[in-house]
Amino acid sequence: MINQHAIMRRPFTARLGALAVIAAALLALCVPAKATKIERVTSPGGIEFWFVRDGTVPLIAIEFAFRGGAVQDPDDKAGLAEMTVATLDEGAGDIDSTAFHARLERKAIELQMRAGRETVRGTLRTLKENQDEAFDLLRMALNTPRFDASAVERIRAQTLSSLQRQSTNPNSIASRNWWSSAFPNHPYGRPTSGTPESVARITPNDMRDYARRVLAREHLKIGVVGDIDAKAAGQLIDKTFGPLPAKAQLKPIPEGKLLGRGGRNVIDLNVPQAVVIFGGIGIARNDPDFMAAYLVNHILGGGSFSSRLYREVREIRGLAYGVNTSLLWLNRSAALIGSTATRADATAETIELVETEFRRMAADGPTADELAKAKTYLQGSFALNLDTSTKIASQLVQMQVDNLGIDYFDRRSALIDAVTPADARRVAKRLLDGGLLVTVVGRPKGVTTRPPGG
Repeated sequence: MINQHAIMRRPFTARLGALAVIAAALLALCVPAKATKIERVTSPGGIEFWFVRDGTVPLIAIEFAFRGGAVQDPDDKAGLAEMTVATLDEGAGDIDSTAFHARLERKAIELQMRAGRETVRGTLRTLKENQDEAFDLLRMALNTPRFDASAVERIRAQTLSSLQRQSTNPNSIASRNWWSSAFPNHPYGRPTSGTPESVARITPNDMRDYARRVLAREHLKIGVVGDIDAKAAGQLIDKTFGPLPAKAQLKPIPEGKLLGRGGRNVIDLNVPQAVVIFGGIGIARNDPDFMAAYLVNHILGGGSFSSRLYREVREIRGLAYGVNTSLLWLNRSAALIGSTATRADATAETIELVETEFRRMAADGPTADELAKAKTYLQGSFALNLDTSTKIASQLVQMQVDNLGIDYFDRRSALIDAVTPADARRVAKRLLDGGLLVTVVGRPKGVTTRPPGG
């Protein structure tokens, strides 16, 4: 059964020769200006995927996601998900790491896999003429990864080197501290890349077990965009993902209650600027108030050069080069997180400005003019983020992960329009009235550690 809905694409106007078209398209996978249909397709083997056919250039992009991610790491082996996913393409089946990468490079096949907090995601991009080999290499990486000792040790060394750099990076230190303070004794609070101690404990058998538990068809989401028909795509999907286990073996994750609001953590580090991360309660993606919260966040700090925080912190007082906020939704929690960096002697003033703007927005909400401008921007900018096949494939997967429905593109503008000033005021108070957990890394003047509620 196929369900079809239309989306619009940005014009592809570059004038390129045939070779340049292919080279540029391989990098950007640009798509034409025309209405294109999203199809919900079920493969012969029963695997559902969302599909957009686009024959403008002879390219295919596929995005896929498994539920899992770093929250499925054992408590004493944080970093397992990232190490496992990083090693999937380091040899598979009867092909070692060198030969595997040589085959990818020879046919200009791009394969990327990554682990987040709650998902393992991958992207495959290939010329149409190389589709069979591209999907075959992906099949092997997912179903028969080798986890050779030499490859595992190479990935471990890279991970440890990265962790060493992060240990002196103020942004990394601030992020890790904020998450561990916001979600203590919870999988969300663990560092996704692990620690030197936890990474040292990870074995090839741990990685095989993680892949077996997480890489399954049960929660698999797939988006396919490109020069291929639905029947052929379904056959490739079956060959690639069909051999995976039907059911995942995921451990349940408890609800994550964001703690520490009102508290400040100051971490001493001899750096020129103080890095500040701040955050509070968020809102679930399936909450009826989400779109109102999305607009409120855009006006407060998510709108880059147009936001209240940017205007107060950067334009009026010149305290920082930038400041931003964003909504983050997880399966078992949600947060609104922001960040900035400023001079040591301006840190206290910057934090006070941020907290003042949070309180002002919570008390009064946005103005009617701010809300109208935010609606116009968010409606117009959305299409600009769908200007390549890869971005569209990624969005198709995200829509499935978030359970938004295949007609979300059609409904999104109306959902934004439906938010009233009264809705925005009510949701601003709900979202921003609970206080902030603040982490500062550097040597800020006038800022000290204090407990939550202080």
